[in-house]
Amino acid sequence: MNTHSPLPAPGAPLQHYVSTAPFDLQSVEAMTPEQSKVFQASQLRLMWWKFRKHRLAVISGIFLAALYFGILICEFLAPYNLHTRNMDYIYSPPQRVHLFHDGQFVGPFVYGRQMTLDMDTLKRNYIEKKDDVQRIRFFCKGDSYQFWGLIEGDRHFVCPAENGQLFLAGTDRLGRDVLSRMIYGARISLTIGLVGISFSFLLGIVIGGLAGYHGGIFDLIVQRIIEVLQSIPSIPLWLALAAIMPITWSPILIYFGITIILGLLDWTGLARAVRSKLLALREEDYVLAAQLMGARSSRIIGRHLIPGFMSHLIATATISIPGMILGETALSFLGLGLRAPITSWGILLTEARSVSVIAFYPWLLLPMLPVILVIMAFNFLGDGLRDAADPYK
Repeated sequence: MNTHSPLPAPGAPLQHYVSTAPFDLQSVEAMTPEQSKVFQASQLRLMWWKFRKHRLAVISGIFLAALYFGILICEFLAPYNLHTRNMDYIYSPPQRVHLFHDGQFVGPFVYGRQMTLDMDTLKRNYIEKKDDVQRIRFFCKGDSYQFWGLIEGDRHFVCPAENGQLFLAGTDRLGRDVLSRMIYGARISLTIGLVGISFSFLLGIVIGGLAGYHGGIFDLIVQRIIEVLQSIPSIPLWLALAAIMPITWSPILIYFGITIILGLLDWTGLARAVRSKLLALREEDYVLAAQLMGARSSRIIGRHLIPGFMSHLIATATISIPGMILGETALSFLGLGLRAPITSWGILLTEARSVSVIAFYPWLLLPMLPVILVIMAFNFLGDGLRDAADPYK
């Protein structure tokens, strides 16, 4: 028995069925809710999902965010004023924080100290007095300061006990608290990297973008200049550029001078990266369409080409900032960078240039610790951003 429908007669119209329901791509593809969530996610959200899987990068980002927030209120966070001297406690070693005294919980406190002078070596020795319990105060009044040089204040997050001492990182040759100076120094050392990378990005994107988009003789000249700059050893070039700054300049001018020097030396790598990207993207159809519509080169580069690899530029910036921080630290350590009264981590490390000082007072090397942590955090953050820049990979 034939169960098939009979064929329509020749010339008869075919039967069609048209659904009047609206077209739904998700129902056609029969996607699961998880697939639908990914399908409808924006590029930025995909990058965030990829980035947060990189645990070290997330932790590094939180750590750096806390540091940069801290430099906004460093006067409040530091136990002492930047210039406070404790002449009775010169080269005092770091104090230990205790919680229990004679088996009883007292809270965070330190023991008082008594200084004795070794007449043979002229070394100051500090002995803890177990009967002098000095409780650490929080959100308290202490040394007066000018918040960002504008507002008078005396509130601190942590303070020593009344008529007591609190040197968690020891003191230097003038009796100044090293921890407080490290907190103040973070404002210069961390911001010089951001300002320097902004200047470097401006040069790298403009010069590299023009070289990659137009090519020709301009590209040839730019490449030769980059090769010459990259062939010069960085430290001698830093020294030469830093040495030409007049010693009569104010600390602020020296700060911006060092920033410009670091930016002038760091733009070459970024310019080459931008050039190579634009060489590939300038042949795309949308670039030709923009040219036919009369768009200028600056608009095509800034509105159409640069946003195409902005994520790559952000990752490059996070990797370049540590180099600038190290550059400032090296110049200041060699005495050719920032100078007092400006305080940075590099200037603090100049206290430890003598071997005898390192042997007797090793805590003066503590400013090296935040430098190492910040460099590692920026590198981990850069790795995470570089992976997240291509969420489909």
